[in-house]
Amino acid sequence: MEATLGGVKWFLGTGRRKESVVRVFLRAGSGKITVNGKTVDEYFPNHAWKHAAIEALKFTNTLDQVDVKVTANGGGVGGQSGAMRMGLSRALARYNPELRPALRTNGFLTRDSRMKERKKYGQKGARKRFQFTKR
Repeated sequence: MEATLGGVKWFLGTGRRKESVVRVFLRAGSGKITVNGKTVDEYFPNHAWKHAAIEALKFTNTLDQVDVKVTANGGGVGGQSGAMRMGLSRALARYNPELRPALRTNGFLTRDSRMKERKKYGQKGARKRFQFTKR
């Protein structure tokens, strides 16, 4: 989806992972990335989370060509970084359709469908049972 705000064309990408939902707004720029009003380094203190979040930009060599504004909510920081990876990839595919096949073949546009398993009745959790007593 595209939106024009203040005469600037923004490209939208939505990413989901576990319970996290992330909206990514991308436009041509200088490489400024903000997540919920903070820089990427502040929001993702863990190197692995930061790497996962901006991996699509590094892969397509557009790290210093676009400005990214992200709103993340739900889940934890790890899930949000995975959701940002997918949302950023979708926004990049809209920004430059020539990047789409490369992003697709390298798994950037594939949704990670793994979710938390539900708790079952008669059990302590999804898999864990109550303690068994013999006598």
